[in-house]
Amino acid sequence: MTDATPSVPRRVRATAAAMDLLRRLRGSHGPLMLHQSGGCCDGSAPMCYPAGEFVIGDRDVLLGLLDLRLRAGELPETAPEPDDIAPVWISGPQFAAWRHTQLVLDVVPGRGSGFSLESPEGFRFLSRGRVYDETELRALTTAEPLTGADWERGERPAPSVEPQVVAAAADACPVPGRGTTPNTR
Repeated sequence: MTDATPSVPRRVRATAAAMDLLRRLRGSHGPLMLHQSGGCCDGSAPMCYPAGEFVIGDRDVLLGLLDLRLRAGELPETAPEPDDIAPVWISGPQFAAWRHTQLVLDVVPGRGSGFSLESPEGFRFLSRGRVYDETELRALTTAEPLTGADWERGERPAPSVEPQVVAAAADACPVPGRGTTPNTR
């Protein structure tokens, strides 16, 4: 990219496996939403609910909108229908502590929390994180995240040019010492 202004990186990405599970859950439960838990009853797991089943507060922060139509490396060709979108939220104070980190939604075998829709599926959602580099952090200062209050007023995030789905977590958050670089294609 030759533009002097770097593109704003996504605040949330997902692995192909997490997207597959979300699509399966949408087929059973209808439109979905996620909230990154802050460590109460269910630890710090991302929680998946039917859309509207978790009350978003005015200070909660929208990390992003997962487009359930997409596969690894794809960018959308058309705007998604509302049912194809799974918003991912986090509390305002938790976001303040983690704003320097890109959340990567992944899935692993095991039992999810009792409140999250994947609980009976034999898998659980897991948050992985990647610390933004200095260039990304500068770019993020140009795009304040949306809050629950902004969402209620009808504001929506600008589209990103960065693919949202990665084949595996290591494509977005490489393991140190293994020579892997983030997949930004």
